[in-house]
Amino acid sequence: MSFLPYLIIGAALMLIATFFKERYVSFWGQSSDDYADGPQFDIRERFVGPIQCEGIIYGPTGRVSSRFTAQFDCTWEGNVCMMKEIFHYDSGNVQNREWTLTLGNDGGIKAEAPDVIGAGSGQQKGSAVLLNYKLQLTEEAGGHVLDVTDWMYLMQNGSIMNRSQFRKFGIKVAELVATMRPAEPKVISAE
Repeated sequence: MSFLPYLIIGAALMLIATFFKERYVSFWGQSSDDYADGPQFDIRERFVGPIQCEGIIYGPTGRVSSRFTAQFDCTWEGNVCMMKEIFHYDSGNVQNREWTLTLGNDGGIKAEAPDVIGAGSGQQKGSAVLLNYKLQLTEEAGGHVLDVTDWMYLMQNGSIMNRSQFRKFGIKVAELVATMRPAEPKVISAE
């Protein structure tokens, strides 16, 4: 028997093993039930008023491709949050984004934004919030549509750690890690 069938079978087994690792053991393997215990992450309490954020975006090779700071402003009307975001990237670019988050009585979240195709969906449960959506990149960034999975974790001090993965055709093309916390009140001087 030739070597080629063994090579094909081996490659197929590696692809299957990689798929199962990615889907069930790594980032994708998380579920909201994994975080049911612990402090309760209620976005109505955490996404209020001004929020300071800083983060890093990793490219497909795992190297840092961008750094940013951001300011968010969140206001609630009933179970609907309007979140305005201003991102300042290390390249000098500034990006303005707006989200509308609708919180259901069961902890389900509907997430809408002008650059999100359709509506994203998610769940707040225990100490974590999950959001999934399709993001349309700007033309300057290539205009691609990426599948995004956001996991936000409530820390003991009230800060929020955010880890997001961006995928195209199931392949990870970027990852974001950021912190969010209430912004420090600005002191206005009489001078």
